[in-house]
Formats: sequence, C-alpha cells, structure tokens
Amino acid sequence: MLSVDFLSPEGLFGSPHHSLRVTLVYLLHTNRPPSRSIAPERLFSFCSYPHLVLGDCNLHHPLADHCRSLSEREFTISALYLDAAFDIPYHLLNTPWVYTRFPFDTISRPSVLDVVLANTALSPFVSSWDTPLLTTGSDHVPCVITLRPPPIMLPPPTPHWAVLDVHAVGKALDDISPLPCPTRPTPSSLTRWFDISSTRLRSLLTTHALSKHPCPRFKPWWSPCRLYLRRQYHKFARISCLDPSPLNWSNMMSSRRIYFNAMASAKKGHWSDFLSSATPQSLWTAKRFAFGRPPQRFPDLPGTSDPAEVAETLLHHLFPPKPPPPPCSASRTMRTIPPSPPRRYLGPFPNPPIHPPLVPITSHTL
Repeated sequence: MLSVDFLSPEGLFGSPHHSLRVTLVYLLHTNRPPSRSIAPERLFSFCSYPHLVLGDCNLHHPLADHCRSLSEREFTISALYLDAAFDIPYHLLNTPWVYTRFPFDTISRPSVLDVVLANTALSPFVSSWDTPLLTTGSDHVPCVITLRPPPIMLPPPTPHWAVLDVHAVGKALDDISPLPCPTRPTPSSLTRWFDISSTRLRSLLTTHALSKHPCPRFKPWWSPCRLYLRRQYHKFARISCLDPSPLNWSNMMSSRRIYFNAMASAKKGHWSDFLSSATPQSLWTAKRFAFGRPPQRFPDLPGTSDPAEVAETLLHHLFPPKPPPPPCSASRTMRTIPPSPPRRYLGPFPNPPIHPPLVPITSHTL
C-alpha cells in the first residue's frame, strides 16, 4: 500500500480542501482472516480531505461485475471490504460490467479486479471513470479518472469590506508592533518574516470584517433595504391573516405597495445599467431578456387557430371514425341467425327429431 499526498495552497478546484490523498493498493491472498494482505480498516478510514483508493484488490463483487457467478467465499470476502467502505462512506467509481483484466489464456474469462473508490469529499470533483487506453503489455488495462470542478460550485466566503469597522481596525493596527527585520536576511528567513507579518495582518482584518457567503440565487438588485421592506410586508401580511381588521389590511396593502415599487425600480435601474455596459458578447442575452420566450409554434392547417384545433384535425384525419352499421331488417336477421340443432327426447324409445317451428321475425318481434 502506497499513499501520495498532493498539496494545493489555493484549494482543490477552489474548494477549502488543500490536499488530495491517493492510495495505491495491491491485495494478496493469505490464509489468515480476512484472506487478504491488508485489513479493510487500514484501507478505508474517515477523512475530512479528498481521498482516492485504487488498485488491484483481487475482489469480485456483484456491484462491479453483476454477470459473474460468485461463490459464497468470494462474495463474503468482497462484501467485507466494500461494506466497510460504504459505511464511511466511499463511493464506487467503476462502471458496472466494464472489465479491467483480460487474461492472456483462453480458459479464464475477463473480470473486474481494479477497483476505484472515492470518499464524500472527493465525489463532487469526479467527472468520469473510463478505460479508453489499450493494454500496456499487462493483463490489466489502465483506468483513466477525470477530476474537474462541479458545474455549480459556490466560491469560498470572502470578507465583506463594505461593513468593515475602519476605526476599530485603525486602533488595532496601532497596538500591533511590527516584527523586526532579520539582521542578515536570507531567502528563507525573509520569506518566514513576510509570511508571519502577512498572517498577523490578515487575521486582524478578517476578525473585524464579516464574511459573506455568495449564493447561486443572489440577485444584483437586492440590498439590505429591500430585505427590510420584504420582512415588513410579510409581517403585516401574517398579522392581517390572524386579525383581518381594516387597519391591518391597510397596513399590509401599503407595505406591499412600497415593497413592490422598490423592487420594480431596482430591476429597472439594473436593466438600464446592464444595457449601458452591454458588450457584443452579451447582446444576445439582452435580446432574450427584452423579447422574452418566443411564442409557441404549431402547424398551420386550414380552419385551425390554436394547438387544440390542430390536434383535433390531425386526430380526425389519421384516425377517422368508423361508418355506422347498416339498419337491421327481418330478412337479413333470418339469413344471419343459423337454425338450431334438433332436440331429442330422453327415454328407451327412439327419439324422433323435432325441429322448432320457424317463426318469422318482424320488426315488432325485434
């Protein structure tokens, strides 16, 4: 088992994780439990940072190869390792029924022995797992794992400099005594002095500045003033529902009017700013916002004006109604109804055939 740590000072794909651990394993068959050279507790453990486990595990499990007939021993050993991984949890990246080992002999069948698992911190960054490369001379094919940032990823929180208390920060800066510069500066000592000084200054600023967390539903025209108006409107709306008096109703309507007017003016101002700073790349976006969604299109057929009439016309054209049956007459009924079989009497004497009388069927009889 070999573990390699990859460090990222700026964070992995912009995330707060600054390290990625990749563990390469090769499990050998042994005679002692759990029948493999490395116990599952050593392979899989809870990690707050991204962790990737891959290698030749010599395990056969239905999740990786559901078409393989497994013995009870093979299933017990593989379930011991994968259950320990899923409890943490780790996620299996292998595509089911994609073989990773192709033996050179013609007796053994292909199998899935190379297993790749990622923990919860790494799963959002896993884009794909595939085996597009040809063999490199071994009976195992290379596995390609693609890592990339997720499509919707929030940036890390940043200090809100607009609400920074400048006077408090100024007093704190006066109380800080700068570190003495090294008498005989070397590259390492100068770097250490600069890192310590910048860390002290950054911690001071972040202590006095609130952190803002961007939201994917953030609107550019939103502000704390409009948030206050919205809260006031919902407050008076709840009061009006509990006590529908004329005074509460008038307060709710006035707060509603003020809130919606403020939102309309803010959106109008933002739209004007957007058009004034539009670029050739954003003209299509501005056109889509200005004209809205295109009208619904439907086939143009004569005598139709809406989709419902078009659907009815096509239905009658493709599936016309059946013609009504011809009227029923007495002669046609006599020709259609076959004569009944002869009836016989029970008894020791021969039964003479008796036919029922033919009664003419008229329209009155029908």
